[in-house]
Amino acid sequence: MFVKGFLSFVRPMLLLLGWFLSLNQLALADDPIQHNGVGRVYEPYVNALEREFEYRSLYQTDDKAIESDILRQKLGYGFSVGSKLFAEAYIAGKKRAGESFRVESFELEARWQLTEQGEFAYDWGLLFELEKERSESITELSSAVLISRQWGRWVGTANLGIEYEFGSDIDNEFDTFVAAKLRYRYKQYLEPGIELYIDEITSGVGPVFSGLVRGRENTKWQWEVGLVLPLNNQTPDYSYRFLLEFEF
Repeated sequence: MFVKGFLSFVRPMLLLLGWFLSLNQLALADDPIQHNGVGRVYEPYVNALEREFEYRSLYQTDDKAIESDILRQKLGYGFSVGSKLFAEAYIAGKKRAGESFRVESFELEARWQLTEQGEFAYDWGLLFELEKERSESITELSSAVLISRQWGRWVGTANLGIEYEFGSDIDNEFDTFVAAKLRYRYKQYLEPGIELYIDEITSGVGPVFSGLVRGRENTKWQWEVGLVLPLNNQTPDYSYRFLLEFEF
């Protein structure tokens, strides 16, 4: 059951991944210093009448001093618009060793659920993001296709995206990215898995643990803890990520 379901998910994902990686070869390379493409893997689902506060942190260490001991943090507030659309706004910043935390960017995000869960073999959604740097003339627009499939207790999810960066402080360029996760639904509060992140600089894979804890009335706490290890020389040696959502 697992092998058949897993292969049915992986085969088309490998074809799409190959196509995205071929597009990535056409992209111009950013300065790899301090770049880290590890984020989160989005599910394509939206819950009507839901609001949330979200906190994320990403701490990286590396044998290169300039890329080590960097902490990125992000705080957001989101709400559903009807039963198919979820909108969220973020404020994001970074702290380097020996420096104080500073706000670096502001972000807007919209997630659109395209199909009902279980309606087709795959569940589909779209993600749109706008990010504006605070102190530099750099803007980033991105969109991604969100794909998920479940077989038994296993769930596979992939985000395949493209982004465009422009502004007077950067060379205008396109980039592609992939984020994917395979998780096992052991308990609602504990789901172990493995995740993968690939863009023009970052290439990493590692274990992830996530879960959901229900509170009073309709409140929920969603958490994720992961460690991403490098698959190339440009990715930090260790990337520790944490996510906490309070849904109400």
